[in-house]
Amino acid sequence: MAETHVLFVEDDDVIREATQLALERDGFTVTAMPDGLSGLEAFRADRPDIALLDVMLPGMDGVSLCRRIRDESTVPVIMLSARADSIDVVLGLEAGADDYVTKPFDGSVLMARIRAVLRRFNHAGDAGAGDGGRAEEAAGGVLAFGDLEVDTEGMEVRKGGATVALTPTEMRLLLEFSSAPGTVLSRDKLLERVWDYGWGGDTRVVDVHVQRLRTKIGQDRIETVRGFGYKLKG
Repeated sequence: MAETHVLFVEDDDVIREATQLALERDGFTVTAMPDGLSGLEAFRADRPDIALLDVMLPGMDGVSLCRRIRDESTVPVIMLSARADSIDVVLGLEAGADDYVTKPFDGSVLMARIRAVLRRFNHAGDAGAGDGGRAEEAAGGVLAFGDLEVDTEGMEVRKGGATVALTPTEMRLLLEFSSAPGTVLSRDKLLERVWDYGWGGDTRVVDVHVQRLRTKIGQDRIETVRGFGYKLKG
C-alpha cells in the first residue's frame, strides 16, 4: 500500500489532520482538502487511487463531488457520513460511491474498508464463483444471457453488442450473479463476497448497487426474491 494515493476531503480540521496522519502512518500518500471544489481540483490534478469524501462539505457537497468524480473516473470512492440512518448515505451510493463509513469512525475500521475497496478495484476479476447452473459460455470466457454478454477474462460487459461501462464494484457484483444464474444470492452473502465483509454490514449498500446495475444491464435482468435476496435471470 506504500504507493497508494488517497484523496481525503473533510472540512473539519481536527478530523482531517488526525485521519491524514493515521493514513500516512499506515503507508498511504495523502492529499487532504477542506472543501468540495478544492477536492475536485486535487482529484483532476493528482488522479488518486481512492477518494474519501465527507458528505457535508462547503462549496460543493460530498455527494455532488462524488458524482463529478464518477463522471470522469471509476476510481473507488468511500463516503463519510455523520449518521448511519441519513438519507445522505443512500444519495452518496446512488451518486456512485462504492461504500461508506459512519463518523465517528475507528481508524482500524476505516483502514479495513479502504483495503477491501482497493482489493475489489484491483482484482475485479477474482470474484468467487457461486453454486448453481452456468450460463451459456462461448470461447474466451464469455457468458451469454440473451443480449447480455459478460467477458470474464477481458472484464467487459456488452448489451446488444454495445459496451456497458461498469465500476469495479458493479463488475464484481455482476460476476457473482453471472456465475450462478437462477440462484438466489442473499444480501449478506453478497456483502461477504463483493464487499469483503466478514461480518454483518448495511444491506442498503447491496440494494443501491443492484439498482445501479439494473439501470445499466436492464431492469428486468436481476430479479428480487422478496425476503431472500436477488438472482440473475438465466
